[in-house]
Amino acid sequence: MNWYRTYLLPGLIFQSVVIGGGYATGRELIEFFFASGPIGGLLGLATAGIVFGVVLAVGFEFARIYRAYDYRHFCQKLLGKGWVIFELAFCIQLLLILSVIGSAAGQIAQELFSVPSLVGTLLLMAAIAVLVFSGSETIKRVLAGWSFLLYLLYGLMIVLAFRSFGDNISQTYTDADSGTGWLQSGVLYSGYNLAVLPAVLFVVSGLNRRRQAIGAGLIAGLIAVLPAMSFFVAMMSAYPEIGDEPVPASLLMSKFGYDWLELIFQVVVFGTFIETGTALLHAVNERLAGLRRDEQREMPAYQRALVALVLLSIAIFAAEQFGIVDLIARGYSALTLVFLTIFIFPLLTLGVWKIIHSSGGAGSQRGEPDQLQSLDLQESGQS
Repeated sequence: MNWYRTYLLPGLIFQSVVIGGGYATGRELIEFFFASGPIGGLLGLATAGIVFGVVLAVGFEFARIYRAYDYRHFCQKLLGKGWVIFELAFCIQLLLILSVIGSAAGQIAQELFSVPSLVGTLLLMAAIAVLVFSGSETIKRVLAGWSFLLYLLYGLMIVLAFRSFGDNISQTYTDADSGTGWLQSGVLYSGYNLAVLPAVLFVVSGLNRRRQAIGAGLIAGLIAVLPAMSFFVAMMSAYPEIGDEPVPASLLMSKFGYDWLELIFQVVVFGTFIETGTALLHAVNERLAGLRRDEQREMPAYQRALVALVLLSIAIFAAEQFGIVDLIARGYSALTLVFLTIFIFPLLTLGVWKIIHSSGGAGSQRGEPDQLQSLDLQESGQS
């Protein structure tokens, strides 16, 4: 169990945040990797997995050394007074992702049960609010459990895809070249999604050794990218027309011809939206709770649910105004460059330098630098 909580749980939580924001529907994979072709798309996803692993390993170790398990403390340690730039970008990203999952949840409810899309959106909001109210331990259990279910479903999907359309998939890859632009796509895709790294820091607070932080980060990169790669291969059974679908997963499930499987898949996908929204909003609440703790106060549980509902309401309004394709195409690319500049690059340069020169560095096995803890209290006035 200790091995699971140390090395697997962080990756499952990270995958929970990443998947619901786009690749659960398949639209994010289309947007970033489809232009590179069948082979290039897989190479791009492999690149993203490597970048995921390296950056998460550095981020987890940075959080361990500085005991910075919410994004305010983490970015203060990394960026100093410039941390507010990250918060602004993070909040924009948060609203964008919530808008995407709100729009997609409404579409799923409308397609499955012939109800207004608003019903699905409201159900999503209610489920997220309940989980956020429940606290960190419940969130960890639910997100990890749903990730295991997701892995089983994606495994079944790839088996069915090859059983039903194996010849199509093989021919697609036989006719394809290595593609172009896949390296850039992999870096951009990982750069955008890694902006949610601070949203999963609450799950690594128990790490107390460098090898644990680095190992958990590298494994997390693998856990996050494997379902995406299997999904991408399965989508090649409908190449290239699937590229025009707003929700490619729906087309793929309908091609299998199993109504029960399509229903299960849509329910599981709906659950990934709950996962993503919960983790991101929990990160906001942890930021607010961390500020309260610095002031020797506690944040009531009802305020956590209230914050979630307010932010969801704002985001859902945006989802009603724009379609899911436009939300992803217009918002994700611009924010990717922002996060690469203000977060990923500083973490891999300044962050690594601080890790090497920190008193909580290689020789620290407890991860309890008292001087850093006192600095946290002094810096609380910056928020």
